[in-house]
Amino acid sequence: MLSVHSMPDAFSAGECERIIQAISRSPAEEALLVGQRQDHNLRNAELVWMDNVDGMGWVMERLIDLVRTSNVKQFDFDLREFAESPQIASYKDTDGGHFAWHSDIGDGPVARKRKLTLVLQLSEPGSYDGGDLEVMPSAQVLAVNRAQGCVSIFPSFTLHRVTTVKRGTRHSMTVWAHGPAFR
Repeated sequence: MLSVHSMPDAFSAGECERIIQAISRSPAEEALLVGQRQDHNLRNAELVWMDNVDGMGWVMERLIDLVRTSNVKQFDFDLREFAESPQIASYKDTDGGHFAWHSDIGDGPVARKRKLTLVLQLSEPGSYDGGDLEVMPSAQVLAVNRAQGCVSIFPSFTLHRVTTVKRGTRHSMTVWAHGPAFR
């Protein structure tokens, strides 16, 4: 069964802190939904696109390798490219940061080619309450590993959400691997 492939120690705590520090020096924008629309009932977060952060090429190299390994071990999807920059999301308690149930395959020409979603947990798990990444690959909801540096990969058509952050800030990075659209 296609589910979630978890790699608990994909990034060290120091590497995660380095990424968080780098994005703190970059301008954040409000997270929009596909079609460039805003709906705080569905999503409330700030985003920094990794293309806008200097010195982060090593991160993308690691992400590509992790997706390649995961795809061979678990999914065997036809992957061809990474057509979108990784996004670093900050979900803050002061904003009721969350992302309601959704899948990552959208109507746009690039979003419809998303095959695998990778999420890297950047924050220490004790630095925030709530903010759980939950995935629903079938009728059962799975809570994803909150460990700092853990990477979770799942098919982009899988329903998932980030529960409301009650205390602190949850930082995570998401990137998608693309291929021919599912039929």
